[in-house]
Amino acid sequence: MIDEPTRRLGEGFGRELIPRVLAGLVRRGEDFDAAEDALQEALLEALRVWPEHPPRDPRAWLATVATRRLVDARRSEAARHRREEATYDEPRAAGPVIAEEGDDTLFLLFCCCHPALAPASQVALTLRAVGGLATREIADAFYVPEATMAQRISRAKRALRGRRLNQPGDLAVVLRVLYLIYTAGHTGPPTRVDLAGEAIRLARQLTLATEEPEARGLLALMLLNHARLPARLDSEGRIVPLDRQDRRLWDTREIAEGVRVLQSALAVQRPGRYQIEAAIAALHDDAAGAEETDWPQILAWYDDLVALTDDPVRQDPAAVLGRAVAVGHVLGPAAGLLETDRLREVLGDRHRWHAVRGHLHELAGDLPAAATAYVDAARRATDLAERDHLVRQAARARAAELPSRA
Repeated sequence: MIDEPTRRLGEGFGRELIPRVLAGLVRRGEDFDAAEDALQEALLEALRVWPEHPPRDPRAWLATVATRRLVDARRSEAARHRREEATYDEPRAAGPVIAEEGDDTLFLLFCCCHPALAPASQVALTLRAVGGLATREIADAFYVPEATMAQRISRAKRALRGRRLNQPGDLAVVLRVLYLIYTAGHTGPPTRVDLAGEAIRLARQLTLATEEPEARGLLALMLLNHARLPARLDSEGRIVPLDRQDRRLWDTREIAEGVRVLQSALAVQRPGRYQIEAAIAALHDDAAGAEETDWPQILAWYDDLVALTDDPVRQDPAAVLGRAVAVGHVLGPAAGLLETDRLREVLGDRHRWHAVRGHLHELAGDLPAAATAYVDAARRATDLAERDHLVRQAARARAAELPSRA
């Protein structure tokens, strides 16, 4: 498993090289686990040789040495089983090994998102093989012991053992995995690993390798949300809701890039989920203040979003909940609350449902009901930062209620 050698060498020439070498090996039909072991040996050899004899082409050097290790292992196995060694002739030069330039990273990304793997394993293996992160870094980012994460990655590689990776996970799965990685980094507390930044980096590579508009839609969504990250927490690390963020802290360059990427994505075809969500994020980013938010246009985009599924209440309740907020701002809080009633059976035990109702009650001026809803949301929140935020929301609503009683 590539950990310390990857980190030490990665500091020298960047994490993009190792995944490309691994992808080249897997693309040729090598077993994923065996290819990574061979690359690990090549990295260890590089640590010994490169300080005095740096290669002209590090990628070719690693590919050649790793291939030799695979050949050696294969020959030993063949000898034990009296197989023909001639089947596995060692390549004489690195050229054929690294012939595939364009989409090696994309290929490896798809392999890591193989449908045979559970979502948690897809995320872990993607960060490990494509992101080049050490196991302990991934474990730290997801708050699990390193041994647990190592077992998760090992199980994922075992699940791929013996499979011909010529039909890996489809693009929709890859996009979902990148979105999960981004969300974990964007909504979670800061860690040593910038998961959100890593997801954006991988999404950029994906958009370079495919013309799929939804890939650009996902990149745009990440950029437009990530631009607000500097204002998401106050100086004490507490969550600041969007309508009260200091928009001067938003990254205007990232917003501009996100808008450009989104425009190119929307110009191609009927928009999909990530394109629509990016359009909603762009409208929030475009408003100079919360009071200037174009809620009618946001509601129109939410209408398109919920129309993507036949039964949005059960198949996409998060979109219906977001639409309820837009309805509340456009048609009035009472209409928004009616929309949330449709979700009571599906989301009634989730803290976000109660939090949205608290916001809509507050919008309507019903502060006692808002405080009660925020308290109900806080009781159900599992994230400490969100729970603290909801408790403060309830306290603020109660404090605002007191002058009206006087």
